[in-house]
This record gives sequence, C-alpha cells and structure tokens, in this order.
Amino acid sequence: MSAIQNRYEFLYLFDCENGNPNGDPDMGNSPRIDPEDMHGLVSDVAPKRRVRNFVQTAHENAAPFAIFVEHSTNLNRAIALGHEQANGGIPAKATKSKVKSARDWMCGTFYDVRTFGAVMSTGANAGQVRGPVQFSFSRSIDRIYPMDLGITRVADTGLTKKKHGVEEKEGMGSEQLLELENLAPEDTLRTMGRKAIIPYGLYAMKGFVSAHLAVGTGFSNKDLELLWQALQQMWDHDRSASKGVMACRGLYVFKHVGTDSDEMQRVRQAMLGCAPAHRLLDFSTPSRKLDNTIIEIAHREDLSGSPRNFADYVVTAHRDRLPRGVELIVN
Repeated sequence: MSAIQNRYEFLYLFDCENGNPNGDPDMGNSPRIDPEDMHGLVSDVAPKRRVRNFVQTAHENAAPFAIFVEHSTNLNRAIALGHEQANGGIPAKATKSKVKSARDWMCGTFYDVRTFGAVMSTGANAGQVRGPVQFSFSRSIDRIYPMDLGITRVADTGLTKKKHGVEEKEGMGSEQLLELENLAPEDTLRTMGRKAIIPYGLYAMKGFVSAHLAVGTGFSNKDLELLWQALQQMWDHDRSASKGVMACRGLYVFKHVGTDSDEMQRVRQAMLGCAPAHRLLDFSTPSRKLDNTIIEIAHREDLSGSPRNFADYVVTAHRDRLPRGVELIVN
C-alpha cells in the first residue's frame, strides 16, 4: 500500500454526559481541569488508546492492523519478534541496517506504530518512529463542574480473621471466609467509595496528519480511512460506568489538495499544505468569539444556564472561508 499524498488537519468534537472523560491519577482520578479557567482537559493519549482499542476489535489484532501498545504486555517482546522476523534472530550488535529492517517490519505489522509512531529502542532496539498522526490535548468548550459523589457497594472485600480477633493465616479458603462472613455484623459487609463525574462537557481536539512522515512509516489511505472510522465509532466500543455516556459529535477534516495547474506541482503542494494549521483549526466559541473562523461553536439562542447536552450548541462550518487549495470534509 502506498503512503498518503495529502496533508490533513482535523477538528474533533466529542462529549461526556454524567461521567469522567479522563481522570487525573495525581488528583485522585478527578476529571482533568485547567485551574485558571475551569475548562476540562483530556490528554492526547486517552483518545489514542480508544483508537487502538477500536482497531484491535475491528481487525482482531492481526497484521497489518495489529496493535503494538496493548494492555498489560511487555513491548520488548514485540520488538524481539520484529528482529526475529526481519533479521532471522536478535543480533548481537544492532547495526543500522538491522535496526531499519526491524523498524520496517514493525511499521508494516502494527497499525499504531505507523500511525502514532513509537520508541522501540529498548530491548533488542528497533529504533524510533515519528508517527504521521498526532493529537492535541482536548479542551472543553465551556467550564465544567466536577462532582465527587459517595457510593456504597453492598458487599465487602476486606473480610479477615484479624478483623474478628482471630489469628490471621495465609490463604484462607472459601469455607473459612464463609464462616467469617456469618460471624460479621451485617452493616460491616459494605464498602464505601467515591465517584468523580461531570454533568456534561463538550470537548474539542485538534489533529494533524503529515504526508511526509507517512512516507517513512507506510501510512496509507486505507489506514487513514480506518482512523476516521475509529474516531467516529470508538466510544461505542468503550462503554464503562466511570465514562458515563461519551460520543463523537463532529469530525471536520481539512484536506490539502493544491491549486497549481501542473499536476506534479499540485501533488507537492498537497503534501506540504496550502494554509497554516492554525488558520484551519482556530474556531470561535461562546466565550471566545473570533472573526473569519471556518468553524463556529455557539450556544443555542434560548439557552439559559449551563449546557447539559449537545442540543444546547450550534456548530456551523463556513465553507466560503476556506483558503484556496483546501477542502472540508464533514463527518
């Protein structure tokens, strides 16, 4: 498969209702937030993880759409496999040619390596890959209002002999645990917990696809179509109680096609781009109104109070404001 020949930028809108779109482990897993203006944040790795999960589900983790960064795996094993497949074994000395062979095999086998790139210089060393697709941090359009809710689980996991004044021993069996359960007061067989959510938030993420970096990894048009599909459908395959209801609310893709009458020169323009990324991706919001933006996000005229669902917003795409040589594809 040949690499893509057009540069792309895209604006991705998604929302979260009564859930935690991206918890901060340094803050007790509370929703990430900008303390200066109280707008919500979602890290770039969170949607990348969902893209990986969707591709793995859709293609059963088989080459050429296997996933390198899987849950609970050791990355060095896949790197070693790359050398075994490309070089016949792990070389005693990873020369430049052997590293390149393993790197090319990794790009051809793993979707996320040729899409997002990877550091594979650990273990057997398959080099490093700069991925053609990059995501920014996502930011909410309006302020978010995190809520910390107390919850009760009507079951217990801390049942021990020590809890009831009996000497504790290792490896209690089911019969011993049942005996202790029968001795325990009923109101102690519960567990208190916390759940952090936001009532609602609409987030915007900016993305970039480099045709020049795609040449180095082999990122193809088929890979690109799979990326668009994943962004639109990935939340439907990533449901959990903590995430609430999350959904794609808009994917605005800017494709650079060139303007020159000469075909060779137009191809070059399409790869380099016909407008700066900020000209395409800067957008107007209810609290930050900008002139001449292609995408405008506004509140519904009769909205009173804070937005509580996507219907409280109006998103407008002004195709007449597109620079020459750029097309807008709305999904």
